[in-house]
Amino acid sequence: MSETLFTKIINREIPADIIYEDDLSLAFNDINPQAPVHFLVIPKKTIATVNDIAEADRELVGHLYLVAAKLAKSMGFSEDGFRTVMNCNEHGGQTVFHIHLHVLAGKPMGWPPYSEKLKV
Repeated sequence: MSETLFTKIINREIPADIIYEDDLSLAFNDINPQAPVHFLVIPKKTIATVNDIAEADRELVGHLYLVAAKLAKSMGFSEDGFRTVMNCNEHGGQTVFHIHLHVLAGKPMGWPPYSEKLKV
């Protein structure tokens, strides 16, 4: 698999505003925030899409959510609430093919998350 933007961030080849790191994951502020708080939690292991998550990755993917909750609490928005999103492939809005958990907070979130009406 080719190196992604996120691999380069993990390897410190390009800068990022890193807010958390452990042996399995890295979290950094999104460069194009869609909410007052918007950061990504990524695994250090490259997994291209949700479709590529294997049974062996179960704990790793769960770990990403635990990191998101830990950061939400430490940053003071866990009680107000937040949204987590993991996009998959082009129609799902995925632009970097290395799974990543978006964490958005700091304002009330509406549903559906888009303004365009669904055309069925």
